[in-house]
Amino acid sequence: MLEYTEYTKFLIGLLAIVNPLGAVPIFVALTSNSLETERKKIAKLVVAAVLIILYVALLFGDWLLQFFGITIHSFSVGGGILILIMAISMLQARLSPISQTEEEAREGESKESVAVVPLAMPLLAGPGAISTVILYAHKEPGVSHYLAMSIDILIVGFLLWAVLKLVPWISRHVSQTGINIFTRIMGLILAAIAVEFIATGLKGLFPALV
Repeated sequence: MLEYTEYTKFLIGLLAIVNPLGAVPIFVALTSNSLETERKKIAKLVVAAVLIILYVALLFGDWLLQFFGITIHSFSVGGGILILIMAISMLQARLSPISQTEEEAREGESKESVAVVPLAMPLLAGPGAISTVILYAHKEPGVSHYLAMSIDILIVGFLLWAVLKLVPWISRHVSQTGINIFTRIMGLILAAIAVEFIATGLKGLFPALV
């Protein structure tokens, strides 16, 4: 099992990528024509889908890397770059195209149910979140390690559910500027984690750098 600080870092990093508060305006826009009961049902489906996606990445991510013959060091560099691009967009208070393209956004507006696509995937539990889970899962093979990560993922799911449940209150009391400030802070934390992933991957690929 890793140090306690590593799991705290994973929790904060995953929370920064999922960014529940930053997804509030999009959630409101996509559910604007829904009744309150329907909106609550969509919120529950979003949280369930996000948890399933992240737990699948946790349990089978390493196996997928082996299946495609990808080393963890190569994936660390690639995943780090991916997360860094997302972080740069967050620092500019913009939604990264990695999370959701304009075409996906337009398609989402025309869907009858938006819970799984595009809200859960790719907006919340997209490539960045999946990459983060796989990279941290590879750090330790023990059951206690996976259990600790599972708890962190569950905490992120709970916080996501709490934010979506409070969407009406947040919409009334939190301005877009406030959401942008939070997004930029999360983006800064995410950029630091991304650089760490890239550095670790480069050291593995090029031992002479150590």
